Amino acid sequence: MEINRRKFLAKGGLGLAGGTVGLLSACGEEKKQIETPYINFNKLFEWKMVTTWPPNFPVVGEGCVMMSKWVETMSGGRLKIKVYGGGELVPALEVFDAVSSGAVEIGHGASYYWAGKVPAAQFFAAVPFGMNAQQMNAWIISSGSIALWEELYDPFRLVPMIAGNTGVQMAGWFNRELNTMDDLKGLKMRIPGLGGKVLSEAGGTSVLQAGGEIYTNLERGVIDAAEWIGPYHDYLMGFQRVAKHYYYPGWHEPGSVLEQMVNKDKFEALPTDLKEIVRAGASKLNEWMLAEFDAKNSLYLKKLREEEETDIRKLPDVILRELKKISDVMLGDMAQGDPVIKKVYDSFTAFRDQVKPWSDISERAFYNDVLGQ
Repeated sequence: MEINRRKFLAKGGLGLAGGTVGLLSACGEEKKQIETPYINFNKLFEWKMVTTWPPNFPVVGEGCVMMSKWVETMSGGRLKIKVYGGGELVPALEVFDAVSSGAVEIGHGASYYWAGKVPAAQFFAAVPFGMNAQQMNAWIISSGSIALWEELYDPFRLVPMIAGNTGVQMAGWFNRELNTMDDLKGLKMRIPGLGGKVLSEAGGTSVLQAGGEIYTNLERGVIDAAEWIGPYHDYLMGFQRVAKHYYYPGWHEPGSVLEQMVNKDKFEALPTDLKEIVRAGASKLNEWMLAEFDAKNSLYLKKLREEEETDIRKLPDVILRELKKISDVMLGDMAQGDPVIKKVYDSFTAFRDQVKPWSDISERAFYNDVLGQ
């Protein structure tokens, strides 16, 4: 029996409006029932995204706006996301709670901001002397550790997604020279996450502040030092005008992962295709952001050196060695004292140990023996 294709499509035979389609075989067999998913292409979703970043902040805030446009384009306008910078809708450091409660659908930030709520989540942002951006991507995306992250956030009704990376950061801006470990004692520094805990163990004081507060606090002497990201943002923030020394490398954040968190109930209410589009938007943002940081940081390092004559210094080896010792002990103690942290810590360290031999003969050899020639 021949089926009139035009009439078949006109009657919704493709199942785009859902329901059950009956197909007749050419041999006259009985009808077979095929269930097709119901997708209402006329239903529109409007979401709000809150971020920890200042409004319209370059790269990180800018990237969130771009992601919202990508999602709208990929969804054919069915999912629109309005982005709010820190303080515009909710305070910067209340993003986690706002998304968890369902007050807004989606947020963007870094998981070490919620260390007080989910201590183990810090490993999915940055670990002192840990892994760089490429290795963090491999650990989260390809080793299956995303399941651990999802497990951590599930009690808060959140779905985490990797959505950006700063790459290796700078160690920060200081108004005192650093020559020995004694120079860290009594130092008040804006530094979040696990790096802040290491500083505290070294005798300093870790201060958690949103990005928009750093310049004023550094200028007024409320803090003695601050880390933010790298040359591009630090230049735009004007830190070179209120601090004397700019140190590297960023031992505390060697490859800082940024996250996109989605309220689980709102996410599950989306049709299957829109769920994948949200994930695709986060993935594209992850790729774009790291590329943008590398491109911009290289340009603005040159500006800081040549136009601003910034005093850029490498941290003394003795300080780096001692900070690593403190970090190793601290992380081990954290893991022994909390089974959830231990589960994540064991996954992190196992992958770091696994990837290091390959990194030694690929990335390290390239930088030392090829690029260095």
